[in-house]
Amino acid sequence: MAAVGLLYVGAVLFVNGVLLLGRISPRAAAPLNLFVGALQVLTPTYLIVFAAGDPAQIALAAGLYFFGFTYLWVGINAITGWPNHGLGWFSLVVAVSAVGFAVYTWVELADRAFTALWMMWAVLWFAFFVLMAFDRADLGPAVGVLAIGNAVVTTGVPGFVLLSGWWQDSTALALAIAVIGVLLLVLCLPLGRALAARGTSSESGSASTPAT
Repeated sequence: MAAVGLLYVGAVLFVNGVLLLGRISPRAAAPLNLFVGALQVLTPTYLIVFAAGDPAQIALAAGLYFFGFTYLWVGINAITGWPNHGLGWFSLVVAVSAVGFAVYTWVELADRAFTALWMMWAVLWFAFFVLMAFDRADLGPAVGVLAIGNAVVTTGVPGFVLLSGWWQDSTALALAIAVIGVLLLVLCLPLGRALAARGTSSESGSASTPAT
């Protein structure tokens, strides 16, 4: 069930990345954020209820709530027009927690690939924190590229591979994910400038819209 959630998280991250590039409005992205946010709250609840007391299953399912709350908050802010500063600071909490889950995944579960995925999510949510908490609208397109890259690398493709039964953890896979993550960081600024809609800038305020 968690793999199904990853597929739809990929969809919402892609749409929100397009939003940050100035290609669609916050209200246009709101329904998918609300749908996926609700799914990412129901999914960990289901996983915890049926975890049979397994601490590892409960711990990893609990981490999904952070993402579900993020998408619900994005959707609500887009509809109401509420400011995103609170969501920005919440994103810092998510980023720090993701680092904790990465350590737990490495130490307790010995899952190298998902450790790399957690670290990429930590970086992305830290970028959301900087963008929204400090009104850095100028970084919106770059963060949009990060979101789209994560939509493919950390959610959409892993979700499909997990559902297909082809997922196999390995050091090589973890290193490949880490390398892609570093490349995304290096290229997000130039790609953001190249892909942003004309007029997307700090003056336009488009990057101050809900980002995750």
